[in-house]
Amino acid sequence: MHWNIPMSENDAKSEKKGADISQLSLIWPLIVPYKKYIYLALILLILAAAANLFLPVAFKQMIDLGFSAEKQQQLSKYFLMVFFVSTMMVLFASLRYYWVSWIGQKVVTDLRKKVYTQVLKQAPEFFERTKTGEILSRINTDTTLVETVVGSTFSITLRSIVTLTGAAIMLIVTSPKLAGMIALMLPVIVIPIAITGRKIRKLSRIEQDRIADSSALATETINAINVVQAYAQEPKEKEKFNQAINRSFLASVASIKMGTILSMLVGLTVFTSIVFVLWLGAQDVISGAMTAGTLSQFVMYAIMAATTTGSLSSVWGELKKASGALERITELMNTKPDIISVENPHTIVQPARGVLKFNDITFAYPSRLDVNVLAGVTLEIKSGETVALVGPSGAGKSTLFQLLLRFYQPQQGSITFDGIDIQQLELSDLRSQYSLVAQNVTIFSTTAKDNIAYGLDKNDPKNTDENVCNAAKIAHADEFIQQLEDKYDTYLGERGVRLSG
Repeated sequence: MHWNIPMSENDAKSEKKGADISQLSLIWPLIVPYKKYIYLALILLILAAAANLFLPVAFKQMIDLGFSAEKQQQLSKYFLMVFFVSTMMVLFASLRYYWVSWIGQKVVTDLRKKVYTQVLKQAPEFFERTKTGEILSRINTDTTLVETVVGSTFSITLRSIVTLTGAAIMLIVTSPKLAGMIALMLPVIVIPIAITGRKIRKLSRIEQDRIADSSALATETINAINVVQAYAQEPKEKEKFNQAINRSFLASVASIKMGTILSMLVGLTVFTSIVFVLWLGAQDVISGAMTAGTLSQFVMYAIMAATTTGSLSSVWGELKKASGALERITELMNTKPDIISVENPHTIVQPARGVLKFNDITFAYPSRLDVNVLAGVTLEIKSGETVALVGPSGAGKSTLFQLLLRFYQPQQGSITFDGIDIQQLELSDLRSQYSLVAQNVTIFSTTAKDNIAYGLDKNDPKNTDENVCNAAKIAHADEFIQQLEDKYDTYLGERGVRLSG
């Protein structure tokens, strides 16, 4: 899947962009695997629209036939036909709704998987410059808007287009004169849609950014809840969140206001046009140029065209919102990891000897390129050696380990593993050679056993209960784990909250 939209840097830049919704075509690669279900939904959509378009013709025949006793049997046949067609229309529409909703759920599931996979590929530098809440907002909130497009908006759009096209044709067939009058008024309807649609997309992008900001703030506060409560800063954090959520509210209101203006303008122009045209039709009925049934048929098709036009105006706003959300998602999908594996990596000969060499390493963190954390560091660690790095805080001890794992790239020098430059190794192959015991322990929301065996695959021969227990004993954790309710199968909770210490 190829994502080819440049990253926006801020809201101001986003507002300068055109209201092009062609980027929604990027959804197509996600839909392709479900083509047969899409074709089924399209067939059901066309059948439902055809049944809907047939009803005005039936009502015309009934009205022109008249409601008299001698026509009762013929009228009953028409009503039975209307009942049958209406039943088919409801059945086709219901089946279409089910399959379109199913496709929407599948597409958003696939999209979330792709976005999450892309996030996992990023180097630490990405997470330093991108808020966690913003990432979560793109995975959850923005993809939900895309789901709305696939599972609802596209369907409504196609249904409206098919119905509007059919209604327009039938309007011409029923009365070319009155249909021509409606056609003259179309520019008055289209212009508001074009103008307000552009603004809705801009406002929707800002709205999603504000939601991401509030989500990032909430995530940060919850992760540091012990510190917040220890310093009695709940009121301060509450006020910060209130301000963030209020900004989100104002952005949402601005988007809603523009959508309301669009619907109001379209509704007024459409129904004003219909009333005027109906007045002209009534004159033709009075003069005998048109039957009452024909006028009724024209009225029904005109209302059908008006309601579908109104639906299209609302859909246009939804498409603009989704294009703004998709723009944010594609920014993430287009973000290339700062650290990647080479195309033809070298292979570490097994068993690895574990000889490490730092050759004239100079490094500064991307956020502080003017400050060298390491300068001209040369170090060799031979196989079987135990080496301790000692120094004050900020001396670069942890940085050396991050460079070993290729979390960052040194500005100068090289690091070799068993004589191979680590930049020439597959990332997963390189990192699988290390066992990391971090200064700040991370506990995942799973069992004690799964946390201890986190670095092993489920099918790894080393991933046994015996090895897990031995590792816990070495770490002096077996004793307190045995005291837990379900021992090694005890669920530890998010960040280990169910552990006492």
